[in-house]
Amino acid sequence: MTDLLKAFNDMQFDSKDVGYNSRVLIVDALNTFMRSYAAIPSLDEDGNHIGGMAGFMKSLGFTIRSFKPTRVVLVFDGKGGSQRRRKIYKEYKANRKPPTRLNRQYDMTTDEQERENMKWQLVSLVEMVECLPVSILALDHIEADDAIAYMSELVTKSGGTSIIYSTDKDFFQMVNESVKVYNPVKKKTYDIDMILETYGVHPNNFVFYRALLGDKSDNIDGIKGAGEKTVLRYIPELSDPT
Repeated sequence: MTDLLKAFNDMQFDSKDVGYNSRVLIVDALNTFMRSYAAIPSLDEDGNHIGGMAGFMKSLGFTIRSFKPTRVVLVFDGKGGSQRRRKIYKEYKANRKPPTRLNRQYDMTTDEQERENMKWQLVSLVEMVECLPVSILALDHIEADDAIAYMSELVTKSGGTSIIYSTDKDFFQMVNESVKVYNPVKKKTYDIDMILETYGVHPNNFVFYRALLGDKSDNIDGIKGAGEKTVLRYIPELSDPT
């Protein structure tokens, strides 16, 4: 925790720099890269797949032009970031597998080649973004979503607003007057009203809503037989901010 606090302090999230932190775009970077890697079949002149890098940069550029943030922070998962959660629940993310539904017009012949290409693209992407006027954060033993959530709170305390860029619905629990979530796939910006309209749940209660339903992507079971409509029918208070 000391390293985490030091990292954020070094990134100058304080009340003396409200202008710099007045509108911060916080990017769930690995989420963005993996989505681009699976979906975009672009090749370079040597025939190497570069869809992860190309898609990431194109999507990031579009979002920056759309929101015109005063600051951009790219947050990656740190090495061993899931270990702490697995100590609490050993089956956490146990169902995670490498992407298999890849949009490709060619055959790389082996899974090993795909893995090596993915690593090469990710390393190359980091080298690219290090040349841009953005902040980059990856802390060992810290998952990106924990760092993003904490960072958005710091932005709010400094008097600014933040846009969390991710397809992960878990971030909806962070939404308030100062925090919004942008989903690049649906091209929607989720504020309090949008979440209420879409899910019938207030962001203040979204963590309870997710706990009741479970989260298949993290291999966490919910209440057996409880779907979205059932939960809202029996617990209408989930739409209430208090």
